[in-house]
Amino acid sequence: MLDIRSRIAAAAATGFLVTRPLGAQVPQQPPVVIPPVEIVATRIPEAPHEVPASIEVISGADLRARGARSLSDALSLAAGVAIAPGGDAGPASAVPEFWGLREFDAFLLVVDGVPWGGALNPAISTLSLRDVERIEVLRGPAPVTYGATSFVGVIHVVHSTPADRAAYAEIHGGSYGTGGGGVDLGLPAVGAWTSRLSADFDRFGFRDDNTSITRGHGLLRTDRAFATGRLWLTSDLNILRQDPASPHPRVGTELTSAVPLDANHNPAGAYINDNKIAVAAGFDRNIFSNAAWGTTASFAFTTNDQFRGFLTAVSNTPDNASGYKETIDIHDFYADTHIIWPAISQLRLMAGADALLAGGEARGATFTYTAPLSGVQRASVTEPTNLDLDAGNDRRFLGAYSSAEWRPLNRFSLSGGLRLNSTAESRGEGAEVTHTRLSGSVGTILGLFERDADHVRLFANYKNTFKPAAFDFSLAENEGVLDPETSQSYEGGLKVRALEGRLDFEASAFHMDFSNLVTATIVNNLPALINSGKTRFKGVDLATDYRLPFATLARATYSFHDGKYVDFVQDLDGVPTQLGGHRIQMSARHLASAGLTYAPENGLTAYTTLNYTGDRFLDEENSALAKPFTTFDAGIGFRGDRYELRIDGRNLTNRRDAVAESEFGDAQYYRMPARTIQTGVAVKY
Repeated sequence: MLDIRSRIAAAAATGFLVTRPLGAQVPQQPPVVIPPVEIVATRIPEAPHEVPASIEVISGADLRARGARSLSDALSLAAGVAIAPGGDAGPASAVPEFWGLREFDAFLLVVDGVPWGGALNPAISTLSLRDVERIEVLRGPAPVTYGATSFVGVIHVVHSTPADRAAYAEIHGGSYGTGGGGVDLGLPAVGAWTSRLSADFDRFGFRDDNTSITRGHGLLRTDRAFATGRLWLTSDLNILRQDPASPHPRVGTELTSAVPLDANHNPAGAYINDNKIAVAAGFDRNIFSNAAWGTTASFAFTTNDQFRGFLTAVSNTPDNASGYKETIDIHDFYADTHIIWPAISQLRLMAGADALLAGGEARGATFTYTAPLSGVQRASVTEPTNLDLDAGNDRRFLGAYSSAEWRPLNRFSLSGGLRLNSTAESRGEGAEVTHTRLSGSVGTILGLFERDADHVRLFANYKNTFKPAAFDFSLAENEGVLDPETSQSYEGGLKVRALEGRLDFEASAFHMDFSNLVTATIVNNLPALINSGKTRFKGVDLATDYRLPFATLARATYSFHDGKYVDFVQDLDGVPTQLGGHRIQMSARHLASAGLTYAPENGLTAYTTLNYTGDRFLDEENSALAKPFTTFDAGIGFRGDRYELRIDGRNLTNRRDAVAESEFGDAQYYRMPARTIQTGVAVKY
């Protein structure tokens, strides 16, 4: 019995997994075999249409065909997902939206099987999309195998295996001083060990000259196969330097014209600096009765230094801005061990246990300063040296889980999972708070029609989820632990494959009742978090792919999302206000996308992508309605046997709409980055 990673590699070798690098053979006619395997939902390689959940897989070949360098580029055609670039964590970060909930911590980010950010928040800023084999996107709560981590979605980024011998080098440049380069290559084997290295250096510029990203990154993967399994090791180093942008204030129902577009109100020399090192190791092996035993352990250490500020008054008056300097040290540890038994009497079982441990300590100081509204000249502020404020958090999430899948008929399966969560958390000098509770899921899928590669299948699932409240190391919060977030969700839908496997269609509807959702507030001019009572999310997601001849893929998606407060009283301008019945701010009811990609083995390549975002309220009171907008990306290139030339345009419509709300200032919003053009050349050697 092959281990899981070997089965994935075998699937790729037989064409079940589309992982074609630059210059590899690309079939002119779409395959009629199973699409890319996924493991995020079950830890077992299965096609998305075999799983009773909304899941899709984006191949590395597709990412390269579209020149995707960021999470927003990569998921621009994902159903029911909207990625706002930037945000409070800096221009290298992003704020994803699943199921109408746009919160930085509401989803789970997994990189090569390890939660990226651990028991705290997803570490999007340090995510690398170099040398990616595939990205798996699961809509809905995280499976029981990943514990108390997510309510609305999982993004799993899987890099190429050490056994991949392909080697590439590329350089690129573009608008606003953007440029960089990188290499991906298989290293010479050392005995039975095979290794692969990715390294890159990039600078990204923006229309605001005072906003930029500079990043150096290296990823080393190595493994060793033996008779009954394999050992593997990875190490990831990320050095990130960001010059932050400023959110744009709203006055009344509109983004104010008193502040110019791209004005930067940070103090001169503002920065967000991250250094992260992460190491992981594990093994997969066959044990008694041909069962598969897998174990993973990882450790990451991150330092984050910030010096920044934001407006507190939209006027050219003294001390109209507030800032802070903060240093944060975070360590997180993850371990998982599980056993998957082979199917016996159509019943397949899995059992395991995991641990997520994290701790962090922040020290900082605050200050006020005067920032010209024009942002033309930034204020000179001396960095505080007496860091007299602190914020600390220690978390311990332990769990034991089991799952089962029963398939009495080829057309029918019933699956379920159960997890026992034991969590402990303390903040600052406050007392430790513990919780012990069950969570679980049940799902079923039924084939109404099956013929060769084509099928029509119905699926449904129910999930009960629990998650301790988020913590963001704000200097305004230290003592006391917020109530844990809980949810119950129901989802059902249809999965169709037709025209000998060339056409895929998926439709799903969901309903989620949410309690104690964590939202942002302002305390003493600093961001803080509070629980928000009860909320409700429901909607419909539709997606279709059509694999046309001549290496052409067409895709379209549409989503209707309706997120509302059910019972939540918040202090607004000193007045307790019941928000029940109001739409969740920044959540668009209508999302749509369409794309066409032409990516043959050699010759001309091209792609286009359209993304539509419907109207959404900018505020909880639902008084400020933002208009819909559409963005357009396109690229063209040329492929030779050993090289590729390309040019890519992002946000060619140059829409600058508000896409993410800031937690740093009341009624302030990050806008879509301006239009950019990038060119690049890649060489295979």
